[in-house]
Amino acid sequence: MKSTSRLRRDAIAIFRAALAAANAGNAVRRHLQIQSGQVKAGSVRLPLKNSDRIFLIGVGKAAIEMAASVKQVFGATLSGGTVVTKRGHATRRLRGIEIIEAGHPLPDHAGVQGSIAIQQLLRELNARDLLIVAISGGASALLPAPAERITLEAKQQTTDLLLKAGATIHELNAVRKHISTLKGGQLASLAYPATVVSLILSDVIGDQLDVIGSGPTAPDTSTFGDALNVLRKFGLMQRVPRTVRERLEQGARGQIAETPKPGDPLFKHVHNIVVGSNRLALKAAALEARSRGFCPLILSSTIEGETREVARTHAQILREVALSGNPVRPPACILSGGETTVTVRGGGRGGRNQEFALAAALELDGAQNLLVLSAGTDGTDGPTDAAGAIATGDTIERSRRLGLDAARHLAANDSYPFLDRLGDLVKTGPTGTNVMDVHVLLAG
Repeated sequence: MKSTSRLRRDAIAIFRAALAAANAGNAVRRHLQIQSGQVKAGSVRLPLKNSDRIFLIGVGKAAIEMAASVKQVFGATLSGGTVVTKRGHATRRLRGIEIIEAGHPLPDHAGVQGSIAIQQLLRELNARDLLIVAISGGASALLPAPAERITLEAKQQTTDLLLKAGATIHELNAVRKHISTLKGGQLASLAYPATVVSLILSDVIGDQLDVIGSGPTAPDTSTFGDALNVLRKFGLMQRVPRTVRERLEQGARGQIAETPKPGDPLFKHVHNIVVGSNRLALKAAALEARSRGFCPLILSSTIEGETREVARTHAQILREVALSGNPVRPPACILSGGETTVTVRGGGRGGRNQEFALAAALELDGAQNLLVLSAGTDGTDGPTDAAGAIATGDTIERSRRLGLDAARHLAANDSYPFLDRLGDLVKTGPTGTNVMDVHVLLAG
């Protein structure tokens, strides 16, 4: 029987194994090389002699690590570029590359300036140029580029309303792509006729190219009509800024050009390559779990839904493991990944992974030798300095001794102070990667 402290150490080690496998720099180096006078990007082969200049654009929470690897591959042949990353994630400087830190999850003026710098670079490209684009989670917010008549404040308000309503990343991005000038394949459109190689670190379920970072280099499968339907679904038609609603309505009537769609000739020289994903991280976590004496089971890498409900289901599965040995006998490690959503009803502080842990703690109350860890691979969970948190069968009892009311904190979406008092937060700092969330369930 493993002690709770041992389970905690094991859970952290298993999560860190997932982070190592998802390392953004390694992911780029696995898929990008120069050999025999050719640029090898996944299965793509491009003769170097066909490119007079090579530029880099990086956007996302993992943009710095990805850009550093691109620079390592190309060396002095890289002509320059621009990288936009989340504030606090610029962990190094890259000679010859402009680095801009901007706001996330809500876009800010620094993101607008980054968008302008990128648009200026794109307008200078020609058919003899090669553009390497490094995209990772967070790119949607970090590259706001508001469309005509849409202000940054209008985008901020719209994004905030959708986040608080519990919109999925697919729904959120359907709206953002249609009030922007770089999302939904529009970056690739501005880069035309240059050759574009887009290296993508997936932070969305199913690795859909047009959803990751709002698909700046991918054909867009969503429409203005889809964006309007998202607003209707959440009752936001009269709450979003008027300019946003009017633009979407005009687009749905065909008065504004749609984003580039599949089959558009502009994508003939665009190569989109997924270099890392949640599934890869879970496989590495499973290997680490086995090395520590657990029988691992990967439940799914496509988990989504309301956070607290998903957490309760996970905790119930863990209880079943302890009770009957199904679906795997203890000592067991059940792993899942994906991205759940929180419908914000309170004014507290936290993130979806901390809320996951708090909801799981209520379900595990009194259980022996069971543990749940939920954390974001980017190292930040919501607007906090924690990646996530841990819950065990004694979490609620320990909280009672401190005079804390778990149910009240959960109802107020106030998981951070609750878990902070207990010392149950998981803090990694910026990780340089982002492949959604990892849930580690241990039965000792």
